[in-house]
Amino acid sequence: APCTLHPAPCTLHPAPCTLHPAPCTLHLMPTYPLYLESGPRRKKTMVHVLDLLGCNITGPTTEEAEALAPGAIRDFLRFLRRHGEDVGPDAEIDVFVAQHITEGIWLGNGDPSIVFGPDLTPVSIEAMDSFIDRLEWMRLEMNLLLANLTEEQWTTKPVNGRPLKLIVEHVIEAEYNYMYAFGRIAALPAAGSIIKNIGTPLLDWFAHVRKHEIERLRGLTEKERSEPFIHWKYTRTARKVLRRMLEHQWEHLVEVRERMERLT
Repeated sequence: APCTLHPAPCTLHPAPCTLHPAPCTLHLMPTYPLYLESGPRRKKTMVHVLDLLGCNITGPTTEEAEALAPGAIRDFLRFLRRHGEDVGPDAEIDVFVAQHITEGIWLGNGDPSIVFGPDLTPVSIEAMDSFIDRLEWMRLEMNLLLANLTEEQWTTKPVNGRPLKLIVEHVIEAEYNYMYAFGRIAALPAAGSIIKNIGTPLLDWFAHVRKHEIERLRGLTEKERSEPFIHWKYTRTARKVLRRMLEHQWEHLVEVRERMERLT
C-alpha cells in the first residue's frame, strides 16, 4: 500500500516550476509580419500588413518603407477603433519582414502578379463580414471628408496629385476591376464604363456600385472563397482580391484626408 504520509506526486498535473515561471501573455508587445514588394534594387517599396488586411504603406526605398510601417499600423488601428473594434493603437509595436518579393511586373505599386503566402488562406463567412465592414467604413469616412466641398475644391488640380473628383473616380474604377475577377455584376456597367455617363452625384454612385459589389461578395460560394483561380493571366484568390480592394481604398482615403487637412 502507498505511504499515506508521503503520497506520490501527480504526474498528470505536476506543480509549476517556481524558478522559471511562464511569461505573461496578456502584455506581450504586438508583433506584425510585413510582406514587401520592390524591385531588386530595393527602391520604391510597398509594405503590406496582412494581419490587418487593408493596412499598407509605400516608401521611396525598402528601408524607408519599413521605418514607416509602425506608424501606418497605428493609424490603421486608430481607424478600426473609431469603428468599435477592440484594438490598442498606442501600444508599442514590433515588426519583422516575413516575405519580400523582388520579381514582378509593377513592383511597389500593388503588383497584380504577386501572391503572398497568406493570400492563399480561405475567407470564412465571418472574415468576409469583417472585411466588408472595413470597406464600408473607409467609404463612409471618405464621404464625410468630401461631402461639403465646393465645385472648385472638388475639381481643382493641386500642384502635386490629381483633383479630388478624379481620386474618387479612380477608387470606384479600380475597385470594380478587382471585383471583375469574380465576373461581371449584371446590375452594373461593364469594366471600363463604370464611371461614364453615370447621371448621378459621384458619391451616390460610389454607394450604388459598392452595394452591388457587397451583394456579390456575400454571394461567393465556398469554392470561390477558398480556391485559387486564374484571371487575366494572374493567380487570384478571394483574399487577395479583398486585400487589394481594402489596401487601395485605404491608400486613397489617407491621401484624401491629408489633402483635406492642408485645405483647413
